[in-house]
Amino acid sequence: MTGLALGDLRKSFDGQPVIRGLDLVVPEGQFCVVVGPSGCGKSTLLRLVAGLETPDSGRIAIGGHDVTDQPPRARRVAMVFQNYALLPHLSVARNIAFGMEIRGEDRARIADKVAETARLLRLEDHLDKKPRQLSGGQRQRVAMGRAIVRDPALFLFDEPLSNLDAQLRGEMRVEIRRLQQRLGRTALYVTHDQVEAMTMADLLVVMNGGRIEQAGQPHDLYDRPASLFVARFIGAPAMNVLPAELGRGRVRSALGDHPVRATASEGPVHLGVRPEHLRLAPGEAAPEMMVHLVEPHGADAFLHGEIGAAPVLMRVPGETRVRPGDRLPVAPIPERVHLFDADGVRLV
Repeated sequence: MTGLALGDLRKSFDGQPVIRGLDLVVPEGQFCVVVGPSGCGKSTLLRLVAGLETPDSGRIAIGGHDVTDQPPRARRVAMVFQNYALLPHLSVARNIAFGMEIRGEDRARIADKVAETARLLRLEDHLDKKPRQLSGGQRQRVAMGRAIVRDPALFLFDEPLSNLDAQLRGEMRVEIRRLQQRLGRTALYVTHDQVEAMTMADLLVVMNGGRIEQAGQPHDLYDRPASLFVARFIGAPAMNVLPAELGRGRVRSALGDHPVRATASEGPVHLGVRPEHLRLAPGEAAPEMMVHLVEPHGADAFLHGEIGAAPVLMRVPGETRVRPGDRLPVAPIPERVHLFDADGVRLV
């Protein structure tokens, strides 16, 4: 069954299109992460699915049921917000139970559900506390608990980890993914964070200007970006992109002259290569990279420099001994080179 299906979804504000004919299918039980720059429409998309905004046209289906015209309470969705949206005067237990209390559910059922959810989230020792007495990670788990007790068909996450420090974000990524897999529910997760997008998604969606630029498994978008936009946006650090010239089955750039399989007509193109797909090429007739900065990262190091006038970033093993001012012969791994036409559409 389909967990979430969007068909030709459109939304404008004051005559300005924000969502432009968006189509998306998320299989039931999958974790879909939507990523993109500020203003690309990802938060509006989430609000449309939640029923907090009304589409100008198009269709929204959750669990096989058309909910386009239904109010939020009828959609069986639960939303976890960026700021947690906890009620400061209520205990953890009451915050978790709040939605059930509003619906007038049986008190015994509420107590059982809160206890079960607290065990799942390791909050049993905090049920009598107020939100101000909790850490950021604990508050996030309370917000998730409030969503879980609703037994939704679809979880919606609006940048839920952006207020946490780096270490806690890493822990909560694992926590959220573990819970979603255990519950088996479909999830739509909006973020601007590259690491969250790559590590959490079953289905990764990159948005740009209100449209889906590319959707697929994270490794597919990383290995074969459909456009220059996706190539630059997915991956941290970003892909190196250099101006190049294509002709007679070869591409010429600051990285040298290499054969390619592109069938496009001759002319200017963009050559892309990720930092880890550049290699040191001692003894070869390879162009030299002037190293300006060495950035240690433990197991790896990033070398910032340039080849000719083109800025280049290269990833090398952390034990590689390089200093600023060094000149290093560098070559791309041929099968890991990407080519994009003048409009940014993938060629190779």
